[in-house]
Amino acid sequence: MIIEGQVVSGLGEASSWVKKIKKIFYKKMEMELFEGTLNIDVKRKYLLGTDVIKFSPNEYGGTQEVLVKECSVLGDKAYILRTKANENEQGTQPINIIEIVSNVNFREKYNLKDGDKIEIIM
Repeated sequence: MIIEGQVVSGLGEASSWVKKIKKIFYKKMEMELFEGTLNIDVKRKYLLGTDVIKFSPNEYGGTQEVLVKECSVLGDKAYILRTKANENEQGTQPINIIEIVSNVNFREKYNLKDGDKIEIIM
């Protein structure tokens, strides 16, 4: 499945979330995360569904359950990262925004800027 969207700026909250989950993420996924996310506006409601990996708040010292789903962006392994509150449309991030985490700084590596079209491969 291919999901198309456009690169957009985020809310500026992602780096703190990534820092919180970085150790548990490495333990579970064996990937050292870049401390930021690539935000993609898919222009429609997108739910992760049930095929996700869950990080409970007590696993990473946070306050919310975090949902993670593997994907690929520009040929690099990546993951969609979303709080359960956002998945339930009760969080701060709109449901049409997909946050991507990886060991790659996508904006730097691929010279991405807001408005660039991009595909997420599931």
